[in-house]
Amino acid sequence: MRRKIYQKLCDWKKESNGESALLIEGARRVGKSYIAESFGKEQYDSYLLIDFSNITKQILDVFENDSMDLDLFFNKLSVFYGITLVTRKSLIIFDEIQMYPRARQLIKHFVADGRYDYIETGSLITLKQNIEHIVIPSEEEKIVMQPMDFEEFLWALGDEVTISYLKTCFDRHCPVGEAVHRKTMNLFRQYMLVGGMPQAVLTYAQTKDFEKTDRVKRRILELYRNDVTKFAKGYESKVLSIFDGIPSQLSKHEKKYTLSSIRKEARFRDYEDSFIWLDEAMIINTCFNSTDPTVGLSLNSERMTLKCYMADTGLLLSLAFSDKELMEEGIYKMILFDRLSLNEGMLMENIVAQSLKTNGYKLFFYSKSSRENKADRMELDFLISKEKRICPIEVKSSNYARHTSLDKFKKKFGKKIGQRFIIYTKDLKQADDILYLPIYMTIFL
Repeated sequence: MRRKIYQKLCDWKKESNGESALLIEGARRVGKSYIAESFGKEQYDSYLLIDFSNITKQILDVFENDSMDLDLFFNKLSVFYGITLVTRKSLIIFDEIQMYPRARQLIKHFVADGRYDYIETGSLITLKQNIEHIVIPSEEEKIVMQPMDFEEFLWALGDEVTISYLKTCFDRHCPVGEAVHRKTMNLFRQYMLVGGMPQAVLTYAQTKDFEKTDRVKRRILELYRNDVTKFAKGYESKVLSIFDGIPSQLSKHEKKYTLSSIRKEARFRDYEDSFIWLDEAMIINTCFNSTDPTVGLSLNSERMTLKCYMADTGLLLSLAFSDKELMEEGIYKMILFDRLSLNEGMLMENIVAQSLKTNGYKLFFYSKSSRENKADRMELDFLISKEKRICPIEVKSSNYARHTSLDKFKKKFGKKIGQRFIIYTKDLKQADDILYLPIYMTIFL
């Protein structure tokens, strides 16, 4: 399970040289523990992993009573775990650090001591109950781990060559060719169905069985529900209502989240904390309406007009359909062979959002409605900023004849507009100063 984030860990080790700890943050089951342990095995003489989700009272006593005497503290940990710690050649991993915030606060003293390197992994890190009684250490660097992208998915299937060829075509703005496009779209549809959660990818890589893979994804969704019940005390029903409503919201033509679908009299102010909770738990990717993109996408974002995408598209598919629908009605095969038109737009737009988020973008769209003047109406699925210019993106899941909103947007904002993109299911082409990208090339943006 090769991951790109591994190189970032290597860079941190070299550049930090023991002067900071690294916090790997991400959603549950995204692969944080696996990558940290792999890094420890391969880059250090020894490593010691402390899992705070499954820890004995003896170890907690060491943290509570012996952390002021670091010689004694490290000696006890070494004995308890049977690991020889070597100065400047050993790594200590604090896994699921959110379960024991005091260990995170102690990072300041461990780093100052300088003996070892430290990696923390955690989910739900920013929730109030996980940080309210501690001082966040300034010696902590943070990186966010996302679900596996398309290239990592192909690596898991043993394909090391496809992406480099696609990247060459992307850089040159030339088509990949009919045979390669057809093969790559087939692989990308598999990626949409499976998603990027490592357990699901590994199951599919080993079995090529969608039913077994779906069971893995449903266990992850159940884990998320349990987290809501445990950590969203007081408003868990609102969080679950938003979570369960995501597929129906994304299946609409206009994918903005409409609270009236949950409850007629629902108001955003009553649900705002629930949206924030899901976003901070990294279960969803929130996309805001940027009302005046010419002065910065975030400066004029309308926080009450938003779209909610699932952080992983494979999980979205399993959330959208029951087990019976997916398996007995053959939904997986219909999507794989491009025979499902009803909900494919939902999946395509979600995976574009997922790819942009993985590439470090905050998500914005542009929506303007006008009852009086139909010519003013427009909807752009995504906006990204490149080289101080706004690049609008439309996602098309089926055949189409026009790109009206792209043209209106260019006319309205003129010189502020950079490259315009249409992301669709056909081969790359450039026409009318629009770059038409096959959806599998979104990872290059």
